[in-house]
Amino acid sequence: MRVALWLLSLFAVAVAIALFAGDNQGTITLFWPPYRLDLSLNLMLLLLALLFVTLHLALRSLAALFAMPGHARRWRIQHQERSVYAALLDALSHLVAGRFIRARKAAETVLTREDAMTRLGETLNYSGRLRALAHLLAAESAQSLQDRAARSHHLRLALEHSTRRDAQEMREGVQFRAARWALEDRDPEAALQGLDELPLGAARRTIALRLRLKAARMAQRTRSALDTARLLAKHRAFSELAAQGILRGLALELLQSAHDPEQLQSAWLQLDPAERQLPEVATEAARRLLQLDGDVELARSWLLPVWDSLVAQPSTLTPVQSLQLIDALERSFALAAGAPEPAWLTRIEQAQMRNPGDALLQYLAGVTCMRLQLWGKAQQLIKQSLPRLQDAGLQRNAWRALAELAEQRGDTAAAAQAWREAAKR
Repeated sequence: MRVALWLLSLFAVAVAIALFAGDNQGTITLFWPPYRLDLSLNLMLLLLALLFVTLHLALRSLAALFAMPGHARRWRIQHQERSVYAALLDALSHLVAGRFIRARKAAETVLTREDAMTRLGETLNYSGRLRALAHLLAAESAQSLQDRAARSHHLRLALEHSTRRDAQEMREGVQFRAARWALEDRDPEAALQGLDELPLGAARRTIALRLRLKAARMAQRTRSALDTARLLAKHRAFSELAAQGILRGLALELLQSAHDPEQLQSAWLQLDPAERQLPEVATEAARRLLQLDGDVELARSWLLPVWDSLVAQPSTLTPVQSLQLIDALERSFALAAGAPEPAWLTRIEQAQMRNPGDALLQYLAGVTCMRLQLWGKAQQLIKQSLPRLQDAGLQRNAWRALAELAEQRGDTAAAAQAWREAAKR
């Protein structure tokens, strides 16, 4: 369609020229004393058109001639720029492929080419970002080669270039990599210091929180690690199961780091309510408090939610968790000055009556009866639970309890037999 329109336009112009010039009798007279020159109007118009075309071509030729140095300069700059891109791609590909020496050389080539462009008087709009990235690649390669001197040199230059206006977005990435390198060097303090220098928004990103968690755990800053893990769990950086496992492990570390009852109570208060209800955390806190000669009643109050879970729905606790709970309660009863609280006696009795086939509850009820000096009932319950106890420690404690009961009633033979069985466990 376009070609047809062009042809129609061309024919229209040709017709117009033919109508104008075919019957044109006009003349133009030029006087140049003592001469006179008569020219037809058509010829004069043709000469003017030729003169215009000639001047236009001459000017175009002169412009092209004078522009040749600029074209040559732009060609040289484009050649250098293409070389920079090629070297940058080489550095990235070699780094990914594990050829770290070649990657560092390619990154240094990028810097050399960019310097050459600067000497030619051409400064790229993104030169700061380009140089920061090149230094970062060189530092990454040096880190993989365990060349810490070269890594520190390139890292310092990358941080310097990332302060430029066109490279400010690179600075946070350089700081993240520096923190990761510090962790690889087993220097958590340097990693935490670098993360503290991040802006507030960057410091709350998932990658920053992950690095902070690793550094805090490596530096044994359990409290800081626990706070960071909570933020990561809130941002759903982990699966629900993984987050629960990490929080549980950090909570246990925090409790185990306490060296007196006051520190332990302070650590317990620092935990979230959901963390305090975790069976492993509650039983470890109670066990640790009893080990540090703390308040026995306070330890039992920490165990109460776990006990309620066991009684209400035994399947919510694993066999190991149930065993830890029973062991902690037994220790609390053994360390108590007098008989167990009536409330706990009622709870244990009701739980044992509700689940008469549970060996752990039967054993705990027998131990409780033993503390109340109900010797006959204690012996009956412990004997019934003993064949079904799976844990060697509980079996040993059960035989020891039977030995003490036998000594209480003066049966030395039964006591000796029970002590031998306890020694075998």
